Amino acid sequence: MLQNPLDVDPTVDAILKVCSGIFWSLAYLLILRRGFVDKSYGMPVVALCANVSWEFIFSFVHPHSKPQLYIDYAWLALDAGILIQYLTYGRKDFPEHLPGRLFYPTFLLTLVLSFFFILLMSREFKDLNGVYAAFSQNLLMSVLFIHMLLRRNSYLGQSLYIALSKMIGTVFPSVLLYLYFPESYFLILLYVSIFIFDMTYLLLLYFKIRAAGISPWTRV
Repeated sequence: MLQNPLDVDPTVDAILKVCSGIFWSLAYLLILRRGFVDKSYGMPVVALCANVSWEFIFSFVHPHSKPQLYIDYAWLALDAGILIQYLTYGRKDFPEHLPGRLFYPTFLLTLVLSFFFILLMSREFKDLNGVYAAFSQNLLMSVLFIHMLLRRNSYLGQSLYIALSKMIGTVFPSVLLYLYFPESYFLILLYVSIFIFDMTYLLLLYFKIRAAGISPWTRV
């Protein structure tokens, strides 16, 4: 349970939150664009369900203070678009050994479990700002992006600009939470782990696109 946060200048707090909001929103917009171009989806379904759940909970169930609340609204709207892309294009990635009729029920189950996991975790640890949930699912997302790239053996739905935007978008709240809780070694472990996996994903994606004879920087 997070206790006794240090004082942080409100201007610094707002700037870091807004910068995080901008870069993550950019990542979502680029995922949407790449999904439409490639006729694919660009976010692993478990990460997507966790994101939608977190954004809904901290928009409407335990709403954040401003400006984070407005950022949550924007993220939720963008993730709703990514969710539609997954439901439109995701069936082709559904495991072949499972009946196709399980595609929608599996998605719904994942979404419901994600919602209650984040809600109950936040209440259990009295973390109604969702800090533990946010960075835990961010680490999960960083691992799942690597898994998606390796499993597909394809860069469809992905770009270096998406990878960079989501990595930078996580650095800002990592700095902010470190300023508030510099003695939380668990959070520090999460910050460092996320950065390592994000860099790994960035490099793997870079070499995957280059191997196809495409300049990674021209694929937006």
